Amino acid sequence: MHNGEATPRYQFFDLKPALPDMAAEVLHGLTKPAKSIPPKYFYDAEGSRLFDVITGLPDYYLTRTETSILRENAGSIADRVGQGACLVEYGSGSSTKSRLVIEACQPAAYVPVDISRNHLEQSAKTILGGYPELAVYPTCADYTAPFELPPPVAALPRLAFFPGSSIGNFEPSAAGDFLRGVTQVVGPAGWLVLGVDTKKDPEVLDRAYTDAGGVTERFNKNLLRNVNSAVGADFDPSGFRHLAVYNDQAGRIEMYLVSDRDQRVHVAGTEIRFAKGERLHTENSYKYGPDEFIGLADESGFDCIDILSDDRAYFMVLLLRAR
Repeated sequence: MHNGEATPRYQFFDLKPALPDMAAEVLHGLTKPAKSIPPKYFYDAEGSRLFDVITGLPDYYLTRTETSILRENAGSIADRVGQGACLVEYGSGSSTKSRLVIEACQPAAYVPVDISRNHLEQSAKTILGGYPELAVYPTCADYTAPFELPPPVAALPRLAFFPGSSIGNFEPSAAGDFLRGVTQVVGPAGWLVLGVDTKKDPEVLDRAYTDAGGVTERFNKNLLRNVNSAVGADFDPSGFRHLAVYNDQAGRIEMYLVSDRDQRVHVAGTEIRFAKGERLHTENSYKYGPDEFIGLADESGFDCIDILSDDRAYFMVLLLRAR
């Protein structure tokens, strides 16, 4: 991959991203007029486990629909982007989706990028064990900010991969900023394979984000348990209920925890009051029409080469190329 000494097949690159001050971030959100906690704090070990359960629920169409689209179209993606690239995955994936792209596109190197060092290393070694010809260079970085790819991949063409409709968790302006950052990583004529959830019947969305068995409610409430253990808070999760609503005007699902009573919560030594019925915002998930997202991509420096979708148009995988 570069001249000189042989490069090891596995190297961990730690760019030492500045870790957020969780207590300060949580308090900032809780002291605003409309209280909120950042959705990244869903994902402690229990939150990740519950989300895995959610992805298998009958009405949660997103994961299996995207996986099906990739399975059916991985060959045509590979025909477009070619083989031997550096595959840069935003997030530390060792999932079926990552493997479909690796097996079809036969990259020379795989660079998963994530801020969570332990999870990144674990998933990268899983991929390393499954593909003996693949160089794996996990890179610990905050992928929402500029970062450098590892030196061994400097000469390779780039293919970025951002599955899971995670782009929908960004506000649209921030999604544009993120896409502009990806153009810097992949360079002119570099590729991005991107999963995007589509606008559809609100009833379908309601069922996806509020399951009858209450798994999504447990996932949402686990955010409070994570805050309790991580920053010394005393939320009573039983004093809140899960609410997910589709905001048609904004084109997004909004998730909340609603206080069932007047209550006081202490977070890192600060008292926070909740009125009965008050909402604590935990996540937005934006949905896009094809033309809407193509416009956003275009403004961010990408041309849309292909839109891959399922029969119901519930989800789309976009093949984008940087200008």
